[in-house]
Amino acid sequence: MNENPERIIPERLIAEIHGATNIVLLTHSHPDGDALGSLFAFADILDTLGKNVFCFLEEPVSYHYDFLPDTKRANTSLEAFRQFVIEAGEDIAMVGLDCGDDERLGKSKTEFLKIEPFLVIDHHRSHRAFGTISWVDSCRSSTGEMIYELAQALGAPISYNCAYNLYVAICTDTGSFRYECTTPRTMHIAADLLVKGVRPEEVGSHLYDKYSIERLKLMEMVLATITLCSHDQIAFMHVSSKMLKESGATIQDVEGFVDLPRSLHSVKVAVLLKETGNGLIAVSMRAKGQCDVAAVAKEFDGGGHRNAAGFRCHGKTIDQVQLEVGDALSRSLS
Repeated sequence: MNENPERIIPERLIAEIHGATNIVLLTHSHPDGDALGSLFAFADILDTLGKNVFCFLEEPVSYHYDFLPDTKRANTSLEAFRQFVIEAGEDIAMVGLDCGDDERLGKSKTEFLKIEPFLVIDHHRSHRAFGTISWVDSCRSSTGEMIYELAQALGAPISYNCAYNLYVAICTDTGSFRYECTTPRTMHIAADLLVKGVRPEEVGSHLYDKYSIERLKLMEMVLATITLCSHDQIAFMHVSSKMLKESGATIQDVEGFVDLPRSLHSVKVAVLLKETGNGLIAVSMRAKGQCDVAAVAKEFDGGGHRNAAGFRCHGKTIDQVQLEVGDALSRSLS
């Protein structure tokens, strides 16, 4: 199979990784399975190359992913990060994983971007360039898939823990291998990870069989908000702060809810609107078929993939955002 030029890993990126003794790994705020799996897997790969690795996360690992190997490596202390940078001196490299733009690096992005080289590894089609050297391949199913390829290029072995993290990264971003981003190469990589000992039934149980009663109560409330429009092609539902309080759930419990209305036969796009505090509303969109939700998200300064995208907005009500998004999606569908 001929390689698309976009898939070629930049030689400078490989050289910078080989050349740095100290490496800081970052991913986006509110990290998902692909972000966390890629982060911990890459940390393991760099260990085998003799690197000193610092894994920074803006917030602790969500309980949804606390089963991942090596979560203990995550460090949320900016002071510890600064000390690592001081001790590294000029022999350091930063790596941003699964970040579609620098805003997703979080509150300390300005501090992070001051360090060079800043290497970027991402697969979002709506990627907005930042950093010193970027490897962006929108043909890949996940950043986890890219990290697997990078391990091959670096000549690094993949341990069981690394394979487990990579499998979770790929599994979550492909919707358990259901989304159109799943390619023959994706399946070949997944098969190799299984050869290394990963058990799909174990991963599946961790990902999908650990609901709390609070999450189920919240799900009941959220499902009651479903509204259909555009000839039942668009499904909206929302999560309010009041629902979170009454159910006892947290915003982390909302993960995966957007896929529920997407399963309706007539629905081509599902939209979940979440009140996240301080007047901020987060919008997640999932599509099937011809609607490009990444293009719609871009209209609202967001981004993502063709079938999975989102954005955030301030100072508007859920009803206002739903009306604006509904108009944009209706135009896209027509």
